[in-house]
Amino acid sequence: MAEHNYKFNVAMSCGGCSGAVERVLKKLDGVKSYNVSLDTQTAEIVTEETLDYSTVLNTIKKTGKRVNSGEADGEPQPVDE
Repeated sequence: MAEHNYKFNVAMSCGGCSGAVERVLKKLDGVKSYNVSLDTQTAEIVTEETLDYSTVLNTIKKTGKRVNSGEADGEPQPVDE
């Protein structure tokens, strides 16, 4: 089965911020793996083919963190919806 690689630049100021992003990703169906880095302010997510970019973006936004930029399979994507 094919998969998607999404990368987001997320404004996170502390471990609690990155923890919040990790918690919502862990609960999202279709996420195969993820790496949330406070140091680089990024969230990298590998998903099943059925999980689309906007669903992952909106899930991260629910944490209240600002998403500065996003990529889907290496292509820049909009973050304002």
